[in-house]
Amino acid sequence: MKDLMGEAENSSKLERETKKIPNGPHVTALFSRQQADGGFGAHPYTKWTGAHWRLVSLVEQGIPPGHAKATKMADQVLDWLASEKHRTGIVTVEGRARVHASMEGNALASCSRLGLADDSRVRSLADGLVKWQWSDGGWNCDQRPEADHSSFHESLLPLWGLTEYTKATSKEGAFRTSIDRACEFFLKHKLFRSCSNGKIIKEEWLKLHYPAYWHYDILQGALILSRARRIGDSRAREALDILLRRRRKDGRWQPGAYYWRRPNSGKGGRRSNREWWEPPSTDVVDWGRSGPNEMITLNALRVLKAAGRFDPI
Repeated sequence: MKDLMGEAENSSKLERETKKIPNGPHVTALFSRQQADGGFGAHPYTKWTGAHWRLVSLVEQGIPPGHAKATKMADQVLDWLASEKHRTGIVTVEGRARVHASMEGNALASCSRLGLADDSRVRSLADGLVKWQWSDGGWNCDQRPEADHSSFHESLLPLWGLTEYTKATSKEGAFRTSIDRACEFFLKHKLFRSCSNGKIIKEEWLKLHYPAYWHYDILQGALILSRARRIGDSRAREALDILLRRRRKDGRWQPGAYYWRRPNSGKGGRRSNREWWEPPSTDVVDWGRSGPNEMITLNALRVLKAAGRFDPI
């Protein structure tokens, strides 16, 4: 309603619909078995049932700012990321910080949307990401001394986090340079091509996924660039063309691959090809593994509208 149909944020109609979100089936599942400390009896980063991942999904489902259970969940995530144990795991090698910046990025974006941007722990996440940003505009956790190119996976979510933080705090001036440098990192690669030889970096990135969690694909890249107001750059055009070719005749989109398994379905194995692949983990939500996907369709239309290529069909 808001992003595609132009419904005003202060409209009574939108307010009524927003109030229904906490009682929706996906949100109810994400809150299932929450404990008094806001977590779920496991480390926040446990894939995909820990508080960290549930918080991201709740925000993507539109949980309203200030929601008590979501705020409690965020508190556990922030305590983990602010802990000495976590912070001492961030090392500098060859003058570059080696940090799992997707963790900070996801938490920064989620907490900013929840209305927690004034929390000192949230500000620390934003400041840290700026401090740890590499010279090419991205971030990387690879501790090998020879690693000198940022990771797409580790760079996209910090860009999202900084973008949401500036929207929540009106401190764009202090973070715009960092945001623009991160955008440039993706744009100079045309979202999926090597900037040295023009080849496709990973064919998997041309498939669409939901949820993507920490993984990169062209839709996730285009979505975050649209939120940073840079999707209109001509270097994103080829990725948008591919996205349009993925559209079904009925105007919707469906997944090309998955990073999750249905609740209680166990864990799968690694792929047989030579590329490293994390085993898909179970989720508490069945996001749908056949037919069109609502969230992929919504995000694709959001991107196309931001790029001036929206066609509702």
